[in-house]
Amino acid sequence: MSNEINFEISEEVAEGVYANLAIIAHSSSEFVLDFARIMPGTDKGQVKSRVVLAPEQAKRLLMSLQENIRKYEKNFGEIQIHLLPHEQEPIHITPVGEA
Repeated sequence: MSNEINFEISEEVAEGVYANLAIIAHSSSEFVLDFARIMPGTDKGQVKSRVVLAPEQAKRLLMSLQENIRKYEKNFGEIQIHLLPHEQEPIHITPVGEA
């Protein structure tokens, strides 16, 4: 028996959705990730996609993103995070398990 899983993806989903902002909320049973877009010069954004995850899956997503960012930065250099107008100081990301 194989552990391989095959996935299908529709053309519409395969096109993807551009988002330049993520809003994350959680309860005791789920994490909600809203991917939104706000255009320069406007004060109103629009949520383009919502993903709801169980806490375990949210942590798996975090770990996978950390690993992929590590690989990306190894190949292309460190990703620079620029301050947004409402931020007072740089964002520092500590990998899970480190602190």
